[in-house]
Amino acid sequence: MSSAMELSQESLETIGTFVRSNLAVWLQGIEQPSRRDWELQLTERIVRVEEELKAQRELMQQGFAAMDKRFEQVDKHFEQVDKRFEQVNKRLEQVDKRFEQIDKRFEQVDKHFEQVDKRFEQVDKRFDDLIHSTDKRFAAMDRRFSSMQWTIGLGFTVITLLMSAYNFLG
Repeated sequence: MSSAMELSQESLETIGTFVRSNLAVWLQGIEQPSRRDWELQLTERIVRVEEELKAQRELMQQGFAAMDKRFEQVDKHFEQVDKRFEQVNKRLEQVDKRFEQIDKRFEQVDKHFEQVDKRFEQVDKRFDDLIHSTDKRFAAMDRRFSSMQWTIGLGFTVITLLMSAYNFLG
């Protein structure tokens, strides 16, 4: 079922005739603005639109100014970060210089140890020479003692033989 009411052709023609005959009366009841009033309303609308555009422009300029300030702050922050990086670089350069100084000091210590090693080698050589010369002296002393021992042994033997011979003979 349709909720719309079905009208016959004759009803539609009757309604159309009624609207045409009364339309002029109805339109007279509505106040038509004059051309001057219409132009005045249009001018007022244009003025309001221009004022709104001006307000929008001012808001945009304020926004741009705020953005510029923010960019300046960001630039200052980056400059501070750059300064900090420069300070860190200077500190790292100082640390590098200290390491170079430490390396030089280690080289000096290494040279000193090499000198000490040379001295120890010289002392070792001197001890070796002393040991060899002492060994030679002891060998010479052993030979002397050995010959003295034989000489004393022979001397006592000769003296004993002479004393024994003197006792038997005399």
